[in-house]
Amino acid sequence: MVGREKLRTEDLNSCFEKLMMVAGGEKGGKGVKMEGGPNSEWKDIPVELLMQILGLVDDQTVIAASGVCRGWREAICFGLTRLSLSWCSKNMNNLVLFLAPKFTKLQTLVLRQEKPQLEDTAVETIANCCHDLQILDLSKSFKLTDHSLYSLARGCPDLIKLNISGCSAFSDTALAYLASFCRKLRVLNLCGCVKAASDTALQAIGRCCNELQSLNLGWCENVGDVGVVSLAHGCPDLRTLDLCGCICITDDSVVALATSCPYLRSLGLYYCQNITDRSMHSLAESKVKHRAWGSVKGGNEEDGLRTLNISQCTALTPSAVQAVCNSFPALHTCSGRHSLITSGCLSLTSVHCACAFAGHPPHKG
Repeated sequence: MVGREKLRTEDLNSCFEKLMMVAGGEKGGKGVKMEGGPNSEWKDIPVELLMQILGLVDDQTVIAASGVCRGWREAICFGLTRLSLSWCSKNMNNLVLFLAPKFTKLQTLVLRQEKPQLEDTAVETIANCCHDLQILDLSKSFKLTDHSLYSLARGCPDLIKLNISGCSAFSDTALAYLASFCRKLRVLNLCGCVKAASDTALQAIGRCCNELQSLNLGWCENVGDVGVVSLAHGCPDLRTLDLCGCICITDDSVVALATSCPYLRSLGLYYCQNITDRSMHSLAESKVKHRAWGSVKGGNEEDGLRTLNISQCTALTPSAVQAVCNSFPALHTCSGRHSLITSGCLSLTSVHCACAFAGHPPHKG
């Protein structure tokens, strides 16, 4: 039983016969000749065509197809690189335990859940079998413990993108251990990982994950200046950083980011109420400094910040925020764009982007 309905061999015969016609029609318009009816040749489909066909159907059908015959099973097991099981509302853990040893060439695995199902046994199996894994989504896996992170660290060192948002049971010790092995990480989502995201963990990430480009630390209240400063110094290629709800950080964090991360494009500071004008002036001056130091090659108006969320940062004054707007034309306050977000800051209503001064109409779409 896979998914909501059981797929019979007869159903697959009919389904794949139609899909083969579609696949062939895309290339030559003639489809695939199937003499002798659907049962005579579909088991002998070339691997390349089979994978093309499977690219047209959902993951439930791919799993069902892997049980059709030995040839298909081997082709799919060795050819399948991406799989999502987010549709599985029950028994996801058992399904992973069954599939991971078969689909060993997976590079992308999405296990996002609405209700927590995954347990450490499933993640350990993934780590033991899928050593090519580069992208893994385990968001909302509330049942997972540090054992999962230790397993991933040892078994999946090539991870580039990891989403463990909402995994509230992980500790900072386990996250630091993961960072020491998974040094190729570029995208890391820790939103809501209240225990794992600490200064200790961020120091480890800054030391080991120097290719990091995107980090979400939303509502991680244990994050402070020590961690963010270490991150800024160790990850100069950082493009996107969400610090929304990190109530302990101060201007020191933003100054470090402005100084050490010349490619920063998006910064979230929602509810960081210790942020003052010093942060804004540091950001405003960073573009000129980075150009002078040769940190950013070339240069156009899209360089630097494109999104800045300073909602509920009530200590900021209009002049300081206007200075940031003036330095980064890609920041907009006009209708339809709003990449400079100032909700809850009534004192900043007088701040306007370049469009207002140039008399340009608001952007639509």
